[in-house]
Amino acid sequence: MAKAGGALKLAAADGRALKLGLQPGMSLADARARVPGLIALPAAPEADAALLARIAEACERFTPLVALDAPDGVTLDITGCAHLFGGEAAMLAAVSAFMRRLRVNARAALCSTPDAARALARHLTRQDKRMRLVAPGGDEAALRPLPVTALGLDRDALHGLSRAGLVTLGDLADRPSLIFSSRFGADVARKLDRALGREDMRITPLRPPAPCMAERHFAEPMLQQEAVSATLLSLARDVCSLLERQSAGGRAFEAALFLAEGGVRRIRVETGRPLRDAAALMRLFERRIEQMGEVLDPGFGFDAARMSVLVLEPFETRQDALFSVQAAEEADVAALIDRLTARFGRERVLRFAARDTHDPDREAFARPAISGACSGAGSGSGSGSSASSAPPSFWRMPCPHEPPVRPVHLFNPPQRVEVIAELPDAPPARFRWRRVWRAVALAEGPERIAPEWWLEEPATETRDYYRVEDMQGCRYWIFRRGFYNADAMPGWFLHGLFA
Repeated sequence: MAKAGGALKLAAADGRALKLGLQPGMSLADARARVPGLIALPAAPEADAALLARIAEACERFTPLVALDAPDGVTLDITGCAHLFGGEAAMLAAVSAFMRRLRVNARAALCSTPDAARALARHLTRQDKRMRLVAPGGDEAALRPLPVTALGLDRDALHGLSRAGLVTLGDLADRPSLIFSSRFGADVARKLDRALGREDMRITPLRPPAPCMAERHFAEPMLQQEAVSATLLSLARDVCSLLERQSAGGRAFEAALFLAEGGVRRIRVETGRPLRDAAALMRLFERRIEQMGEVLDPGFGFDAARMSVLVLEPFETRQDALFSVQAAEEADVAALIDRLTARFGRERVLRFAARDTHDPDREAFARPAISGACSGAGSGSGSGSSASSAPPSFWRMPCPHEPPVRPVHLFNPPQRVEVIAELPDAPPARFRWRRVWRAVALAEGPERIAPEWWLEEPATETRDYYRVEDMQGCRYWIFRRGFYNADAMPGWFLHGLFA
């Protein structure tokens, strides 16, 4: 029950309640007047939506193209999948049997378009025995006897059609669509064309279809860990063979293990460069499974498995004889990064990268060593799975035979120092840091770094940086924040140390 219009009404009714004459939308007072011992529970739409999402995810064992048809339906696009189950009739029976195993009282229909299947499934007759298969081209004949409520129209449109004597979809189909479109709206004609198969509308699946995948279905649920590993290895070989035919490699892989009781266990691994080596891919999955531990509990067993390649990239080959040393070093580093990422997660294996900014505090940051598979950044070549170790193109490289422009160590935050310098822009002559006065032997600067004016709130003020060297040969990166004026004195800070 749920509150609507200031009164409690029935939001849904089970089969027994329907036989007693109760209908959704009936007030709770009227329902209890008819059935004094009625048990009414508060409606939980969030829990219903979560249950429907779990059912839709479980149905991915039949096809990767599954869409929600809220509030109580799931649509499956089985194009190219029916032969895996022995044909369309056998697949429809398998879906219905799976719903019964989940203790879901479901009705199923198989038609040429999703709207036709939706309408027919919600208005099956007793002779259909809760499922019906419509032959190709027979959608209109099967749907003509259905009431106009099968179109899912609003209450005003249904009331207008009823007053006009249009009761069934056949009554609408026999009349030009322009007549009732002008009176009841274009939505009526559009939904009628989709329901009768005159216009096809594709579904929006829960997950984007993978560009490459392989799957297995088992006659009996699989329980042993050794059988799971053997199945994953077989699937890895299949997808790597498909990738080789496409001259491509995978950057992100997902193994989906479908539980007999309806759940799904998903295992995902990523690589830094395109990969199509089944043995290397299997090692990553094994480490990921070890990390998951009890999360991979098979329960009553797995009855289907699928491996998908989520991200594809071109796979370039090269002659390793010409690059043997470099290739071996890259492969070792790449394999290490992939293994660490599979064991600890991509957010815990980081590398330094650069931003396109002159602000020293924001110029460098840490990001996942494997970042291309999810962010779309980066590309690779070669025959192994590795993370690209090349720095971004906007790293500022020092000129040959010149001292470095930036120090190897930065203080966060910069440390305040006392400075003796000539005004206004002369470099420091002496400075005091950590209670010790240091005399400057050599100095270079200033290098003025202004705040980024295009930002709404610049993080820093204008700074003048100096590279200085003391009498002992130690080199420092010192800056002055602000300018000398009558109102305030600038501050001096030590930002970094050169090697």
